[in-house]
Amino acid sequence: RDARSLSTSPTLEVQGYELWNAPAEVKDFWDEEAVRRIYYKEVADLACVVTGARKAYIFDHMLRKREAGRPALTFGRHGDGSQAGAAGRIHNDYSESSGRSKLLQVIEDQEGLARVDRYSIINIWRPIKSPVLDTPLAICDAQTISTLDMVACEVRRPDRVGEIYLTRYAARHQWFYYSKMKSDEALVFKQFDSQINGLARITPHTAFDLPIIPDDAPLRESIEMRCLVVY
Repeated sequence: RDARSLSTSPTLEVQGYELWNAPAEVKDFWDEEAVRRIYYKEVADLACVVTGARKAYIFDHMLRKREAGRPALTFGRHGDGSQAGAAGRIHNDYSESSGRSKLLQVIEDQEGLARVDRYSIINIWRPIKSPVLDTPLAICDAQTISTLDMVACEVRRPDRVGEIYLTRYAARHQWFYYSKMKSDEALVFKQFDSQINGLARITPHTAFDLPIIPDDAPLRESIEMRCLVVY
């Protein structure tokens, strides 16, 4: 369902996601230097505002572009694999194991680790060509997810092996997206939280094809920033 039609706006700690109006200073997100010099700080500041955390560490980002001809969505990459397309497999980027190990990868000094009481891994997703008309991002309401629905799976890359969650189907799952997202909007969602009880910890997500789109709908382009916030 379109989350814009909800009478109450979702929140990060309850449903696992929320939409923010957050214009960015960067205009060309394919400019790697500008993204790292300007956008990283903007996202770190936004992550702290949204979560109430005392500090945010940006540790990764990815640009995606829907493939020409809109082939069937997949978890991998079409063509020569040089450009990430829309990821069309329901997943959560961190499992219980990989979510906990990420803290040690991001904060290496013992003094910094000793000050961490709680931490979260947050994804901040933004279209860089708008409005999004063809392949939006869908998020599963964290309240409708059970840990029994999640399946830990290896992701094997040339330089490392990681672990993510894939998701078993359940009729109780409720899925939402935001229609016609614009480039001054940011979708913030939870990938992992070290606090076990009382709040959203993960939000499975996936790109999906809208059933009806304009013939001239532009290919969706987006940037996602992954950050670890500490409380």
